[in-house]
Amino acid sequence: MVQHGLSQTNPATTSLETQDRHQLEQFLRFRLIPDTTLLLPVSQLTEVITIPVGQIVPIPQMPSWVMGVYNWRGEILWMIDLGELLGLTPWQQQPQVTPIYRTIVLHSGAISQNKAHRQHLGAVVSGVDDIEWCNPNDIQSPPGSTMTSNLAPFLRGYWLPPHGDMLVVLDGEAILAAMPKP
Repeated sequence: MVQHGLSQTNPATTSLETQDRHQLEQFLRFRLIPDTTLLLPVSQLTEVITIPVGQIVPIPQMPSWVMGVYNWRGEILWMIDLGELLGLTPWQQQPQVTPIYRTIVLHSGAISQNKAHRQHLGAVVSGVDDIEWCNPNDIQSPPGSTMTSNLAPFLRGYWLPPHGDMLVVLDGEAILAAMPKP
């Protein structure tokens, strides 16, 4: 295989880098309120979209964290306020409310699974930052004293990157499972 624009490297080093890369998983780094940063595995996400505030249709008699539904590619996409679901500040009460929703679209099942059987859910967040590479073995169980009862069911753990503060890692499948069945 020929790689253009890359310098020659020691095969032993390349093998080590390849092995390390295979152990890493991609996570989307995002914010719920300006000082709360979390991660979701990219493998559980379909895309990140922006939605004008008036495009979500409220549905009565649902939990307060269910914002309603949105027409996403001709399909109904249930929308949730992820901050409120996790017991954090609801989107409407955050200091920087904007006329658009930044939304992470989560999906159930593996990429290879038939798309007709996949469940999708839109999670409204304050902002989307970047992709982080993390070895899943480095994700640690959170100390019980730092969790709220609302957050605990959706928590995969936390990760301490070498360049920053602790990042909370969420489980997208657990978030999807919390959605009430209409």
